[in-house]
Amino acid sequence: MDRLSTNASLEREDLVSALRQVSEGSRPALAEVYRRTSAKLFGICVCILGEAGEAEEALQEVYFSVWRKAGTFDPAKASPITWLATMARNRAIDRRRALGARKAATLDEAMDVPDGSIGALEQLQAAEEGGRIALCLGELEERQNQAIKATFYDGLSYSELATHWAVPLGTMKSWIRRGLLRLRDCLER
Repeated sequence: MDRLSTNASLEREDLVSALRQVSEGSRPALAEVYRRTSAKLFGICVCILGEAGEAEEALQEVYFSVWRKAGTFDPAKASPITWLATMARNRAIDRRRALGARKAATLDEAMDVPDGSIGALEQLQAAEEGGRIALCLGELEERQNQAIKATFYDGLSYSELATHWAVPLGTMKSWIRRGLLRLRDCLER
């Protein structure tokens, strides 16, 4: 097993352990989960919501849900980061729908947005992980690849995708579910 695989395996084990501790009411464990995952989950929320303030609100709701639902996490069904990313994605989509169409920000408002750029090390890690995800997405059937990208990157719901592709909702859910299982297997190699 190479160093990258070993580190990923240890990271997964640490998150599984921390989530178990969170389910037992450990605040330090929740802080550890937040420290390890908040940048990635914030990125998901920003991608879907397009606004840092709304993404921060969604992220806060995600960790509140983690506090309440950590006992439902099953490491046999999903990796901890997949479980957390799904929660973040769903919360951001719910928030986006609740907000409805919003007026575009003016240029003056845009100037007040702080630069939330990540540092060089984080950029390298994100690029490496992004490369692994891209390779694994490339191994999927084209329809699964497109459906997963539209769901996770564009924030489209299963029903929106089913309508767009003119397939039954159950079919779309199956495509995405099978694709995510193959994606998870690929990323765990």
